[in-house]
Amino acid sequence: MIDNLTSADVANNISMLRSAHKGPIVVVEGVTDCRLYSKFIDRGEVKIVSAYSKDNVRRSVTEVWGRRNDKKIIGILDADIDRLCRKTYRPPIFITDKRDLETMIMSTGALDAVLAEYSDLDLLEAFENEHGAVRDVLARSTYPIGLLMFISSRDRLGLNFKNMDHLYFINRKTLAIDIRKMIDEVFSQSMNKSHSKKELADLISEEEELLDDPWIAARGHDAVSVLSIGLSEIFGSYNSRGMKDGQLSGALRLAFGLDYFESTDLYKETTEWSRKNNFTLWITQ
Repeated sequence: MIDNLTSADVANNISMLRSAHKGPIVVVEGVTDCRLYSKFIDRGEVKIVSAYSKDNVRRSVTEVWGRRNDKKIIGILDADIDRLCRKTYRPPIFITDKRDLETMIMSTGALDAVLAEYSDLDLLEAFENEHGAVRDVLARSTYPIGLLMFISSRDRLGLNFKNMDHLYFINRKTLAIDIRKMIDEVFSQSMNKSHSKKELADLISEEEELLDDPWIAARGHDAVSVLSIGLSEIFGSYNSRGMKDGQLSGALRLAFGLDYFESTDLYKETTEWSRKNNFTLWITQ
């Protein structure tokens, strides 16, 4: 049923909600987004609606805000590869600071809070002394995957990035990525091999030179998987052994409090927009 939901369905649901709710409405991509942003609103004053896809968010908000003249609505999207594609959005559509919700969270102090809870601090210190801050290591080990996804989309290669075995190409001692092995892993589950592995590695290197911030390319799913390897294999404490990726993602969302959210461009931009349009979106400290 959800798979068949259209932007028109979402727009109509929002219009029906308006019969009982006159305050601001935030439209997001999925249930996880609803859970996170719900922490930062007064639920009696602001409603959050899941559109179940990026395109549904964009189209339904444009419809309701523009054609139906509802000025108390915004949409929040994961940036995905849009910044790499030089694609921009205008209010009332806003995008995450980094590639997606998880990488936006991991670029804040929420990651430090999770590391403090689930790491052996002596092992963590030893790792960071040798390899640098975990945040930087995670970005370095995952942005090549994101760049390959961008290249696949740009060149219409149709490469498959689902169900990747990160242990195959991530070093269990340093968390460094082996790009050739990563490409091997992608090739093993992809039909289109019109580009050679060397060509793809060269294209990644070319795009790497243009990348100012690795978190713009790094995908949250990959970063969480690599962090999970780090906790289970290198610097984790007893309470992190056997921790699943989904649990780790949940821990990051729980650690992402209002103070961290307030540090993001997303918060600042949506707050400024709401003030200009005479409504309040987020709770205050």
